[in-house]
Amino acid sequence: MTPEENKKFMSNFVEEVINKKNINAVDELAAEDFLEHLPFPGQGPGREGLKFAINSMLTGFPDMHWTVDEQVAEGDTVVTRFSWTGTHDGDFMGIPPTNKKVETWGVVIDVVRDGLFAESRIIMDTMGLLQQLGVMG
Repeated sequence: MTPEENKKFMSNFVEEVINKKNINAVDELAAEDFLEHLPFPGQGPGREGLKFAINSMLTGFPDMHWTVDEQVAEGDTVVTRFSWTGTHDGDFMGIPPTNKKVETWGVVIDVVRDGLFAESRIIMDTMGLLQQLGVMG
């Protein structure tokens, strides 16, 4: 795939899996041996680990919606700057629902290999998120 095709693939992944809440699409879009370099707490390896991480986010923020703000790609690597919004209506990392609306941002460095989402590194403003939830000063 070309760098432009890889950018479109990752944008489509965000739309289908996160925004449309179609977690089962991970089975078709991610490599079986998917590697998360900075795993979510409790995240195991492979596709199932990726589904666990996304499901954990959607459990805490059922209306979570990601926006792709900017992308650059070279070879099989896609860097995406994103923002997301959501309402904390469910348990998130042991934090009971606060019903607060949040908005945060981050950057992911993803690898698309053989037409599948193969690797990811996510860097997110976790401190800002926890401050918005009122659990960190």
